[in-house]
Amino acid sequence: MSNTPQSSYLDLPDNLPVPQDDGGADHLDGMKLTSIRLKATNGEEIDLSKLDGTNVVFIYPKTGVPGVALPDGWDDIPGARGCTPQACSYRDNYPELMKYAKRIFGLSVQSSDYQKELHDRVELPYEILSDADFTFTNALKLPTFEASGMKLQKRLTLIIKDGVIVKHHYPVFPSNKDVDWVISSLKALA
Repeated sequence: MSNTPQSSYLDLPDNLPVPQDDGGADHLDGMKLTSIRLKATNGEEIDLSKLDGTNVVFIYPKTGVPGVALPDGWDDIPGARGCTPQACSYRDNYPELMKYAKRIFGLSVQSSDYQKELHDRVELPYEILSDADFTFTNALKLPTFEASGMKLQKRLTLIIKDGVIVKHHYPVFPSNKDVDWVISSLKALA
């Protein structure tokens, strides 16, 4: 697979491998979240188990930084590519999402400082949560993979109501269409 530069970091190559459902998220629907505090890009500590109403968390492997190469073979890993396009699709659909959800969050295992670069660069209207110590990932037994010596989360989206996962989307592909699934699911749940 070619690693030719895209015309924009928002573009996705046409020939990305499609992730297959390995059952890694089958256990999530109906799960009550345990109390875990996650640092947000605005410095706030968020405990998803304590949030009332309907909230959305899209979990992604790792955003790139302009001018820094992605890990070797990144485009060959099913579902890895597309974190920034996914984040921006949530930004672009934020007003519609907020008709049905109280809060939207991105979540990855990068540090809040790393995540803040993306948050500020693409002007996200929502916060990104850091699970750098894998506490949330391990507590929920979320699916992960290894790339270039890094353990990362597989792309997964959770709809949480009053601290309970009511619906999940996994595997997510293509990443920039995940928001369409969320909006449709939120409307159905409303």
